[in-house]
Amino acid sequence: MNEVRFDYIIIGAGSAGCVLANKLSENPRHKVLLIEAGGSDARFWIKVPLGYAKTFADRAVNWGYTTEPDPGLNGRKAYWPRGRVIGGSSSINAMAYLRGLPHDFDDWERAGATGWNWDVVRKSYEALECQVEGAIEKGSGPLVVSDVSAGMHPFVLNFLDAAREMGWPVARNLNGEDAEGLMRMRSTVRNGRRWSAADAFLRPAMKRSNLRVISRAFVDRLIVENERAAGVQFRSGGAQHLVRANKEVILSAGAINSPQILQLSGIGPVALLEAHGIEVLNELPEVGKGLQDHLAVSQYYRANEPTLNNTLGTGLGRILAGLRYILTRNGPLSIPVNQISGYVRSSPVSEVPDVQVYCNPMSYITHTSGAVAVDPAPGFLLCVQPSRPTSRGQVTIASANPADPPLIQPNSLATSEDCETVINASRLLKKLAQTKAIRAVTEAPLQPDIATMDDAALLENFRSRAGTVFHPSCTCRMGHDASDSVLDARLRVHGMKGLRVVDASAFPNVTSGNTNGPTIMLAARAAELILQDA
Repeated sequence: MNEVRFDYIIIGAGSAGCVLANKLSENPRHKVLLIEAGGSDARFWIKVPLGYAKTFADRAVNWGYTTEPDPGLNGRKAYWPRGRVIGGSSSINAMAYLRGLPHDFDDWERAGATGWNWDVVRKSYEALECQVEGAIEKGSGPLVVSDVSAGMHPFVLNFLDAAREMGWPVARNLNGEDAEGLMRMRSTVRNGRRWSAADAFLRPAMKRSNLRVISRAFVDRLIVENERAAGVQFRSGGAQHLVRANKEVILSAGAINSPQILQLSGIGPVALLEAHGIEVLNELPEVGKGLQDHLAVSQYYRANEPTLNNTLGTGLGRILAGLRYILTRNGPLSIPVNQISGYVRSSPVSEVPDVQVYCNPMSYITHTSGAVAVDPAPGFLLCVQPSRPTSRGQVTIASANPADPPLIQPNSLATSEDCETVINASRLLKKLAQTKAIRAVTEAPLQPDIATMDDAALLENFRSRAGTVFHPSCTCRMGHDASDSVLDARLRVHGMKGLRVVDASAFPNVTSGNTNGPTIMLAARAAELILQDA
């Protein structure tokens, strides 16, 4: 096994890893290695904004995990796509961009993540972003966040009218001064193409001679010597390799794979490691625990006027949309499907917005395999997602073999508080569907119809039909000490030297909205901390 040395070794070229590779390699004296299990992101369906319907189930770019049966969801297993490609999940996600709400980050600080409150992280967001509205650009950061409303389907105006009937603000930008209401979703899209973390951060950095990127490399374990992360053992090209770190090893493999790699390396709960014959090098009981995710339930409706289904629900329509995109880089394929979204309160007594609403001008079916089928008849969906669940699950290795996928136990709806929020959110969905604006464009609700459901039926509907919106987090969370967390507030693994975890697993709690923006922000701040400590 050949041995090579780098100053910083980053595991995972996803949303966080791409940012770290860029920031840490800015100093030409730093020799940086980025290891990624997947391959190139130079794929047509990755670059096309609506193409994630294709990559959603594509095992060539996707780990394609399946959870264990979830008691809170009537024993159902869930399909959990995670990016296995340069850019990670930012290369296969729906491109929705939300920073989160101020209280999310103030709660992080209360949980022990000192220095991660809203006043601090807001400055990091502002430094990262270039918010584009037509010809106007606000900010000079590398992360392009676009207002794509000009290309949205006209049907979305019905959703905004319904929001006004509900008494919700119609916000201009929930990534600015607004903190509540529905808006035309901002997206990580640039000039009609996906703008992933690889596009924004990694590709410019790859011009530097001090950064090396190795793709299609599968990490087996960390090398730990004298309570220090000394290097990484990985497989690539049919051979095993060992690389050593002069300064730090940084895990950015995501909320599923980062705890898996720690556990395989002897860092984690003693009983779990001993059960699989792994030597315990650092007893950390919280590794893999604390898993949080967002769950949403969608209700579908047949429309009495055209929606995106009229274009994308037929073979000819898809061909014409494809030709339009290739020739002009606009049209339906240039706009992500989540067109209207935002934060609202599930009840009058809610102190803060606690539900995210999605309104899409299209109806479709997502099969358990991950395949997506668009309804040929005009339709739309209304969707609600409790924003700050309190239930927590876990991720654990299934064996000592790195090739075996880990066990994912979401533990959904395990608290009475979460069940109450689900009922309130579902009531909200019922009310939204009954607004004049929505009833005027509804031909019929598709089954099951929630209009006549009582609270018990609404909860059961959620248990039997709700699904993840793919925001796993918190499995290596920051906190006070090893009794309640995996990391300190500088993202260092408790009881270890030279080892940090920088990705969504480090969140103390899941943020209120889509998690890609917070993950990129976290990585940018992490790079600052790493360089300070160096």
